[in-house]
Amino acid sequence: MPTKPKRPCSHPMCPNLTHGRFCEEHQRQENKRYEKYDRNPIVRKRYNGQWRKIRARYVKAHPYCELCFKEGYMKQVEEVHHITPLSEGGTHNKENLISLCQSCHARIHAKNGSRWNKKKEG
Repeated sequence: MPTKPKRPCSHPMCPNLTHGRFCEEHQRQENKRYEKYDRNPIVRKRYNGQWRKIRARYVKAHPYCELCFKEGYMKQVEEVHHITPLSEGGTHNKENLISLCQSCHARIHAKNGSRWNKKKEG
């Protein structure tokens, strides 16, 4: 089955084409912006070197998106998601983690409104 054609990066004046919202360069910038301004500082401190080791072990044990795998697809893991978010008392325990591809991860966050649909308090 053919893939969708690439579309322009959502960053203003960027000529690059991408399959996601931003090209690789601007996706890194967006991630940094999110980490700096949108993520709760208390939660941000929990994503440290220890988390990277836990994540690497989990990815090694679960190399495919667990939701896609249930549907019979074998997509490489791109995100390790906390089932109960750290901001709501979740932990880095393996029982609270799930391997996801980027589209499944985005779908979960869009559904519960925890990242992209968040209202700014002013």
